[in-house]
Amino acid sequence: MLRKILLAGAGLSLVAGLALAAEPEGAPAAKKPEASASADAALFTPESVGSDGSVTVGGQNIDYHAVAGTLIVHPKGWDDAAKAKGEGADKSNPEAEASMFYVAYFKKGAPSADRPITFIYNGGPGSSTMWLHMGAFGPRRVITADNGEHTPAAPYAVANNVYSLMDVSDLVFIDAPGAGFSRIAGKDKEKAFWGVDADAYAFTQFVTGFLSQYGRWNSPKYLFGESYGTPRSAVLINNLETGQSVDFNGVILLSQILNFALSVDGIENNPGSDEGYITALPTYAATAWYRNLVGPNRPADLKLFLKEVEHFATTDYATALLAGAELPPARRQAIAEQLAHYTGLPVDYVLRADLRITGGMFEKTLQAKDGLTTGRLDSRFSGPDMDPLSKEADYDPQSAALSSAYVTAFNDYARRTLGYGQGKIFKPSVNVFRFWDNGHVPPGAGYTPRAMLNVMPDLASAMKYNPSLKVLLLGGYYDLATPYFQGWYEMHHLQIPASLQANISYNYYESGHMVYAHEASMKALHDDVAAFITRTDNVRGKPAGR
Repeated sequence: MLRKILLAGAGLSLVAGLALAAEPEGAPAAKKPEASASADAALFTPESVGSDGSVTVGGQNIDYHAVAGTLIVHPKGWDDAAKAKGEGADKSNPEAEASMFYVAYFKKGAPSADRPITFIYNGGPGSSTMWLHMGAFGPRRVITADNGEHTPAAPYAVANNVYSLMDVSDLVFIDAPGAGFSRIAGKDKEKAFWGVDADAYAFTQFVTGFLSQYGRWNSPKYLFGESYGTPRSAVLINNLETGQSVDFNGVILLSQILNFALSVDGIENNPGSDEGYITALPTYAATAWYRNLVGPNRPADLKLFLKEVEHFATTDYATALLAGAELPPARRQAIAEQLAHYTGLPVDYVLRADLRITGGMFEKTLQAKDGLTTGRLDSRFSGPDMDPLSKEADYDPQSAALSSAYVTAFNDYARRTLGYGQGKIFKPSVNVFRFWDNGHVPPGAGYTPRAMLNVMPDLASAMKYNPSLKVLLLGGYYDLATPYFQGWYEMHHLQIPASLQANISYNYYESGHMVYAHEASMKALHDDVAAFITRTDNVRGKPAGR
């Protein structure tokens, strides 16, 4: 698991009116189920509320119908024909249920058979999807400080999102079981939904259920996951492709971590495994470059500088770490001096750390002389040290700087604009780690290996099963939570034929974990994702304004 929940926020409760459901154009309306003889088995009832709006993207006005609602999913092994509760209940049938909240946006006038649809979620695990919804691709976007500073308190500005993906795709923002407006209930509910495989199974049911409910089986289909949403996507796409026979056009991975053994958080607890230090070094260097701590003679071009650092990391630095105690003192000194040059850290600190700097150590030490902690999710941010004497960072200044704006904006938007949330508490994140089952059964294994979570085999399996599946990897140079070079490294070590490497494309930005927190990067992110969808959606004779 990661050292901290990647994305977090404080839960708030507001009250607003709940409107009646409305029917999205080109698709049947979500409706409450009729009562039946098995009604006593239901813990939740599906809900939906409709609204209309418009967004302007690239100078084009797009009218849409929005549906905010819930779909009910069950744990693996659930039988929809068995009686779950009461007299005559099947005791082997799982009793837990999850009510998964979503907000879907359908472009008006667009034939659903030809219109792409993209399923979008954040990670955590345990995070809601307000981040991607209100910061990246929804029709409304909260405006936050773009200079690494703390966004001032309310009122926050929420504006038309000129970078929404509504110009190329219908969108479905999904909250994981228990987070946001999603809920779990029933016997062993945490075990049923909080774990790598349980979570992916719930999302598998949600996606197939949504395709059925809204008649979108024959639409071009995409997954978009951020942070823990990337390992979720790897397991989910393999479930869909190999288990459900549902081919997707593409998978989009933002701020990727598929192999948790590569995480630079907690790596000190696994001595002898040094790859995480290697893949994190370019992000350390990017951060030092941004803060003008690379010296002397700071290079003018970040990307050229990072190519140099990547080469050093995978050659001289990797060889030095591999040598362990056999590394000669003179060579150790030379490597330490080069690391200090790239990272902005003192040479003696690097030597005392045995050439191995964890993420938390770097965040705490880089600006220690100024009493500042460097941001983890985005190292362009910094904030006052909580404890000047601690070894590692005690909090993340980027989360502190932005979370209130997102929590406030989504609560207000959901209740006032979408008309959803009366009498309900919105949970920006839930602490799932007490219950989270990190065990995972890789494709074809039949058992759970005793190892750190690694879902690279799942993505590889899906790509081999469907050789036309395209993958887009996106990352920020200033992301210390999931360093960009780690994702590159993972993709170049997938167990796939060399020919399938051409199915993977890459884009990186001068931003952090939440790439969209920097407006110039947000524009580039939109353009790159829109281009990816347009070139992979298999729609022939694409009409203007689709």
